[in-house]
Amino acid sequence: MKNINQTDLRRLYYHARHNYFTTNNLVVLIGLFVAASWAWGSVQAMERNYALQKEIDYKQRELRLSELETEKLQFEQNYYKSDEYKELAVREKLGLVMPGEKVLILPPNTPGASVGEGKTTTVARAVPESNFQAWINFLFGGAYRSLQR
Repeated sequence: MKNINQTDLRRLYYHARHNYFTTNNLVVLIGLFVAASWAWGSVQAMERNYALQKEIDYKQRELRLSELETEKLQFEQNYYKSDEYKELAVREKLGLVMPGEKVLILPPNTPGASVGEGKTTTVARAVPESNFQAWINFLFGGAYRSLQR
């Protein structure tokens, strides 16, 4: 290895000081540091704002859900206070009927009777349509029209 003498060391120091450690280079370096810290601060602020906005959205969804649940409970409360519910409850518990109505008592071995467990129930059975009729309804929109009614 070659020994560096004192004059070579002075030349290197002079060269570095006059070419690299100038005032202009120092100002540019400080400017780059300020710009980098500003960019880092901006990214952190955006990240914090995103997290806060996410939390606000979550709280707003919870608030809306609570409002909807409150409305639902108010509707249920109004329904339970209505004459319609009272009439249905009396019919179910006491087995009463309106004048002109007929009671259908099912044999104990039918599925409708086992669900009601001895209560009087009326069962309306849907007539199954043929395969041809199902295709006609599918192709020409018969099922769609029946859903709109």
